[in-house]
Amino acid sequence: VQLVESGGGLVQPGGSLRLSCAASGFAFSSYYMRWYRQAPGKERELVASITSGGGSTYYAGSVKGRFTISRDNFKKSVYLQMTSLKPDDTAVYYCYRVGGYWGQGIQVTVSS
Repeated sequence: VQLVESGGGLVQPGGSLRLSCAASGFAFSSYYMRWYRQAPGKERELVASITSGGGSTYYAGSVKGRFTISRDNFKKSVYLQMTSLKPDDTAVYYCYRVGGYWGQGIQVTVSS
């Protein structure tokens, strides 16, 4: 199992970023996928989740209405579209597959 995130970086408050997670080594379309984040000095928290077929999603209250999780089972990828970003969104973002499989994480910094 391999999960590789991309798309992070530095963005100004109010800006947008799209994170991608490319999966390999397993039957991607059979698994729920999640995005987590961990800010400095804080515990890792669930940001968003999507069912295997993409028909149902979940969002943490702090990102609901601003972030959108989606997936492309043909490309074996899951995405996190982040809009109206705030400094509190600054964190390392991780892609996760049920069973304890994590990506390496990617830094998102929201700052002016």
